[in-house]
Amino acid sequence: MSSYVTRKTPGDTEWFRHDRFGMFIHWGLYALPARHEWIKTREFIPEEKYDKYFKYFNPDLYDAKEWARQAKAAGMKYAVFTAKHHEGFCMFDTKYTDYKCTNTPAGRDLVREYVDAFRAEGIRIGFYYSLIDWHHPDFTVDFYHPRRNDPDAAELNNGRDMKKYALYMRNQVEELLTNYGKIDILWFDFSYTNKKTPADKPWMTKPGKGKDDWEAEELVALARKLQPGIIIDNRTDTEQDIWTPEQYQPTEWVRHKETGELVTWEACQTFSGSWGYYRDEQTWKSPEMLIRMLINTVSIGGNLLMNVGPTSRGYIDHRAEAALGVYADWMKYNGRSIYGCTMAEPEFLDGLPADCRYTQSEDGKRLYLHIYSYPFKALTVGGLAGKIDYAQFLHDGSEVLYTEGGFEGHSMLQGCDDDTAVTFNLPAIKPNTLVPVIEIFLK
Repeated sequence: MSSYVTRKTPGDTEWFRHDRFGMFIHWGLYALPARHEWIKTREFIPEEKYDKYFKYFNPDLYDAKEWARQAKAAGMKYAVFTAKHHEGFCMFDTKYTDYKCTNTPAGRDLVREYVDAFRAEGIRIGFYYSLIDWHHPDFTVDFYHPRRNDPDAAELNNGRDMKKYALYMRNQVEELLTNYGKIDILWFDFSYTNKKTPADKPWMTKPGKGKDDWEAEELVALARKLQPGIIIDNRTDTEQDIWTPEQYQPTEWVRHKETGELVTWEACQTFSGSWGYYRDEQTWKSPEMLIRMLINTVSIGGNLLMNVGPTSRGYIDHRAEAALGVYADWMKYNGRSIYGCTMAEPEFLDGLPADCRYTQSEDGKRLYLHIYSYPFKALTVGGLAGKIDYAQFLHDGSEVLYTEGGFEGHSMLQGCDDDTAVTFNLPAIKPNTLVPVIEIFLK
């Protein structure tokens, strides 16, 4: 069994740490302008102008079953769908606002279709729910609000009541956790208490927003009452189940800042530079980067939540489909090195070549050596002598021969003790898989 012990969580994170790979789905009115999900505040768009997107939101090509098939093929075991993003638009049939998909030309509950389709494919269900809401009349104007620079901004918060907004959130979370069956993940986003009041805008009376504004304890307690065992992220400004580093890759297992304990964590990432559909965005990640991000994350004990931003017509565009296809091609044959795996035991890490990554099965019986830079015929790894029972390429199950002791002239290690080393004898030509994996069965 793995020797790594993570901090105890209120929710059921055992399955989460096993499944390792999920799909994030950012979809809303911002898919129409198609130039970033924060466009409403980035461009200071007033409600009357933003309402054009509400008027013309018509995802006539939305096929949740096709999304689910693509997610499953890519090896994703759970999904998190944006029920409401910062713009305040609801992708479900809520009774607490008219600002919802059923009142647009879509005319139907888009969350319902997502839940039914993904559940049918055996994918666990998650909801993203924004704590921020730039449409709600009681959400106070702050540093991120689209109206923060209005000439009358100083008066805009008169009459706004965050307590009413907190109740609104609880009411909607109750709907989401009552009307759609078992929900596995509730992904709140986000608190920003570290932002200070600008000296030139004293009417912004609070340093950002946090748990008191959301009435987070009540909100979380309601969720746990309605869905016992549910996983909740820590972005309500209260400590819950999972830590969620965003748009950067940790280089070591995430730890609790105060206790130093290992925590359950999930890196959330995008195929390109934005979360919502961005027509002209060009910084799409390469196939190698996509696969390495997944391997790197699991190799230090984390999960990867990879995002797609569907178009306003409701389909996943060709660039995102291609990225999903990269995962599908690799995971079909190499998923065993991801599911049920975690960081390798310390005894193996010192001997790992720089251009390789380990994952290890939770039961400790299998070690997976991911080769980033193919070495031409010989790969020397320290610390494995006397510990291997059998080795094979994972993608095709073909035997990989090895010799114990160093292989002079081909060692990739600095100062390797040859008595502990194993040299794998590889084919001269790299196998036809993006990142080859050697599956090592330990004695």
